[in-house]
Amino acid sequence: MKIIFHLIIFIFLTILTQVGGIIYLASITLIRRNKRILQLFVFLILYALSTFLIIPTIAPYFGREKIKESQNVKLHSIFYKIANRNYVRPELNSIIENIGNSISRKHPGLKLTILDANFPFKDGFPLLPHLSHNDGKKVDISLMYRTKEGVLTNEKPSNSGYGVFENPLKNEINQTTICKNNGAWQYDYPKYLTFGKNLDLEFSANTTKDLIQSILENNEIQKIFLEPHLKNRLNINSEKMRFHGCRAVRHDDHLHLQIQ
Repeated sequence: MKIIFHLIIFIFLTILTQVGGIIYLASITLIRRNKRILQLFVFLILYALSTFLIIPTIAPYFGREKIKESQNVKLHSIFYKIANRNYVRPELNSIIENIGNSISRKHPGLKLTILDANFPFKDGFPLLPHLSHNDGKKVDISLMYRTKEGVLTNEKPSNSGYGVFENPLKNEINQTTICKNNGAWQYDYPKYLTFGKNLDLEFSANTTKDLIQSILENNEIQKIFLEPHLKNRLNINSEKMRFHGCRAVRHDDHLHLQIQ
């Protein structure tokens, strides 16, 4: 039973953080006796040292670096830092900085809000639950919102940044219904991953369109995923705007962008 218990924790931490499983094994190896509190303490120390000191130093050898936060760019949650889900290739990091600066010029005070990016090591290692965040070339970005009084804000309608959708209007394409009717049961499951909601916010169509135009200013961008009804509502005509397919999840709570 102990082996199964340790195996479950190892798998969970590996899926969540890439390196957490290995660090967990190291901690229980160093503290072999049945001293759970001491093992936990050692794990937390080793994990913190690895995440904030060691991994940022090693990751560039694998072609990745931490997303650079600045006055115009921020990660939505500290979770993405702690879980090592904030790594991209240097060229994508520069594009993120450009987008942040551009949207801030158009709307002073607004920031580019980053959600899931990639793990620090090894192309092909999946960043679940995403299908393609495995090579340092992809990043999720939050849509733009305003308060009910109409004031633009950097706050988001969920604590995770995912799961609060801008649903299609009656006259718009309902891709969720189409995909779920075709057997894509998972298409809207991020609604269970909000970890708390702030429903006092409203989707800002004009500012989100400005954000997408700021993204499209960068020639290196290969694709942007957005739900079809929002693409049509925002009247964005670009061959880089794509539908992600029913195997993925709905993209009317965030944008997915990637470079070549």
